[in-house]
Amino acid sequence: MREYKLLIDGALVDGAAGTMDVVNPATEAPVAACPLADEAQLDAAVAAAKAAFPAWAARPLAERAALIDRLADAMMERRDEFARLLTQEQGKPLDQATGEIMGSVFTLKAFTTMTLDPRVLKDEPGHKVIEYRRPLGVVAAITPWNFPVVLLMNKVGPALLSGNTMVAKPAPTTPLTSLLFAELAKDILPRGVFNILCDRNDLGARLSTHPDVAKIAFTGSTATGKKVMESAAGSVKRITLELGGNDAAIVLDDAEPVETAQKVFQGAMVNAGQVCVAIKRAYVAEPLYDSFCAELARLAKEAIVDDGDKQGTQVGPLQNKAQYEKVKDFLDDAKANGSIIAGGEALDRPGYFIPPTIVRDVAPDARIVQEEQFGPILPVLSYRNVEEVIADVNRSDYGLGGTVWGKDVGRAMDVASRIDSGTVWVNQAMALDPSIPFRGAKQSGFGGELGEEGLHEYTQPHIVNAITA
Repeated sequence: MREYKLLIDGALVDGAAGTMDVVNPATEAPVAACPLADEAQLDAAVAAAKAAFPAWAARPLAERAALIDRLADAMMERRDEFARLLTQEQGKPLDQATGEIMGSVFTLKAFTTMTLDPRVLKDEPGHKVIEYRRPLGVVAAITPWNFPVVLLMNKVGPALLSGNTMVAKPAPTTPLTSLLFAELAKDILPRGVFNILCDRNDLGARLSTHPDVAKIAFTGSTATGKKVMESAAGSVKRITLELGGNDAAIVLDDAEPVETAQKVFQGAMVNAGQVCVAIKRAYVAEPLYDSFCAELARLAKEAIVDDGDKQGTQVGPLQNKAQYEKVKDFLDDAKANGSIIAGGEALDRPGYFIPPTIVRDVAPDARIVQEEQFGPILPVLSYRNVEEVIADVNRSDYGLGGTVWGKDVGRAMDVASRIDSGTVWVNQAMALDPSIPFRGAKQSGFGGELGEEGLHEYTQPHIVNAITA
């Protein structure tokens, strides 16, 4: 097996707390051993980032951007290696893994085109006000297992460009691609600017309460995000939380049912449904309901579910055993509260495989509708009154994303404008763009990522207010 190391203060080092096997979710066999850091190594990584901060922050932004661009190019050169490793540790089909790596490169390059120029707020005789953007210091990036590469790059790009230094902690079940990125960073970035630790989820509290960490950038579950927010409160750290969602698709009565069902299916089942902004529930106008459900069932039954390393695989396994068991519980709820018209049973084979499952005639208050399943299960509900659907969707504690589908785009946009979510797409799903800010509402998050607004999340506004005469 290939050997992986932590990156602390510019050096690739073993984990002082030993190693842990990283398991391929398609085979349940080890991929490689992951080094595990102890608390002393965490303190060393934070100290290294703190020591590197003054010089890194003092570099011109253009120089920082050039180094980030080199990181993107280095990742692109090893795209196939990254994608294959991502499939092995995460489970997603190889074409989707390649797409994630390409998206990571694109994201890094998008941030290198952004600037933090001073903004003149007032310039009149005798009075001038300028807003500057200053880096915060050490940023702790805590990333999840569903998109371990691109969600790290969403943080690396703005954090480093704005002059911060970093300590990253990937999810324990998908650390290898992050460690591979650290090897690139070691050869490109100055010592201590980027550090990476791995753990068994036992170092998160210490990292998020560390007195020398200025900001926490976290992507993960709402439950864990609340704990991160509590940890940050003690020292009033800056935080960005990108949390869970229960994103609804609203299919209006003028939508074309078969074509829309195909797009909704893809928006629900990509990465085996393990996407924060995947479609988690669909509300379909009554006249379209039967044909819409029939097309979803056809697509689900024909989907190729297999090891992501195999050519032609469309849906891979759940990423880890704990999530697999949770989704099986949702299958039981679906059977009790609706009619399963495709899928419905875990596959009897090694690996954490659950086929695409479509549930119709489901009770609106069922767990499968009210909670985020984070798996390849889609409940489909019929409706007559779109105003009632909007109210139903907005009753959720979540508010990350959503979609509206219909031929009358103006009408669809009006419906979308009344959904209490950070982003609502019309006639498309998961259309994330590094130049467009992405943020959650309600219990789906705090702060934002991507776009210039996402870049600003890693800075402190600094106002200079001068009398000039």
